[in-house]
Amino acid sequence: MYLASVDRRTPSTRTKAAKVAANVLALGTVSLVTDVSSEMVTAVLPLYLVVGLGLGPAVFGLVDGLYTGATALLRLAGGYLADRAQRRKLVAGLGYGISAAAKAALLLAGSSLPGIGAAIIADRAGKGLRTAPRDALITLSTPPSALGRAFGVHRAMDSAGAFAGPLVALAVLAGSGQAFDAVFVVSGCIATIGVLILILFVRDQRAPLTEGGAAAARPGAVTPRRAAALIKDGRVRALLAGAILLGLSTIGDGFVYLLLQRREDIATGWFPLLAVGTSLAYLVLAVPLGALADRAGRTRVFLGGYAALLLVYLILATSWSGSGALVTVLLLYGVFYAATDGVLMAVAGPLLPPELRTTGLALIQTGQALAYLVSSVLFGLAWQWFGAAGAIRAVLAAATLTLAGSATLLLRTHRATR
Repeated sequence: MYLASVDRRTPSTRTKAAKVAANVLALGTVSLVTDVSSEMVTAVLPLYLVVGLGLGPAVFGLVDGLYTGATALLRLAGGYLADRAQRRKLVAGLGYGISAAAKAALLLAGSSLPGIGAAIIADRAGKGLRTAPRDALITLSTPPSALGRAFGVHRAMDSAGAFAGPLVALAVLAGSGQAFDAVFVVSGCIATIGVLILILFVRDQRAPLTEGGAAAARPGAVTPRRAAALIKDGRVRALLAGAILLGLSTIGDGFVYLLLQRREDIATGWFPLLAVGTSLAYLVLAVPLGALADRAGRTRVFLGGYAALLLVYLILATSWSGSGALVTVLLLYGVFYAATDGVLMAVAGPLLPPELRTTGLALIQTGQALAYLVSSVLFGLAWQWFGAAGAIRAVLAAATLTLAGSATLLLRTHRATR
């Protein structure tokens, strides 16, 4: 597996690599605006479904699973299409547009569970289409040695939007007399602005940059056979298997926040601030951990992020409560996202041929998303059958086993391929 090597570049080359490409900053701005929109909905959705509509944990687990994984296979189709047409910006823009339209669908759905489910699937379909092309554009716009930093900057901007989104939702709820519909309307308007920024300021990148900042040779043809051959690469298979294993023991944010809300008896109106705490930690740590991944090894930082998640589950499984426990959980949850989200894509990027970069990233994201779907459904059922305490203890045990297995797999692969 890829780990950072000793930096033997000249000072001038290091300076060039340290700069973040304008395209990455433009994509970060799009993600920032879009995440304000998305997190407005995400911050209130668990409360809306469980408190407002009275759904039980099992049904919420199914809805949460749909939110994260039901459209996972669309990622592969979108990734291959973006590579085949060499139009990654177009496919990403289509995804952003579908997600913006889904906010209006949530408004029209009202209290209809099928309508809400359809709107959620549409929103995740948009995310499924846009994520791999967007991340592929970041890898193609950045020299390989600076990918951790580039993804760190992008994810920091993304998390700035995630930080602001719940605050905007809180303000809208307060100003509208706790009307969830108002949140959906404002969210849709902000999402539309994100699409406009993408159209105006992001440019397509068809060939990767070299360490000197120049574009490499134009990539070869993309065919279904070449795309299918990606899985024959042992390093790609190991990374995919590790991502799936870890995803199977990762529950959705909504469950973590609901567990905190019930244990700490947090008032309904303050519920969105739990996501704000996580996003603040993510915002502060994304760039430092991305830079650390470039220096110390991306696989190690990635696995360290899951170790932080394991500590989150451990705290939730104990009787420790109060402000200290709450702050510690949100801080560690932010560490988890900062050390894994962009870092995983930075690990995968150099392993994949440029012409199939989007397809390869989509493959790994699809494996994770399907694992999240299974995990959310199973956790919801476990909560329904055994209660919250029994469910979180089961996840803690599963996360311990999968982290140990994934670490062995990924680090062994690294030693075999050095």
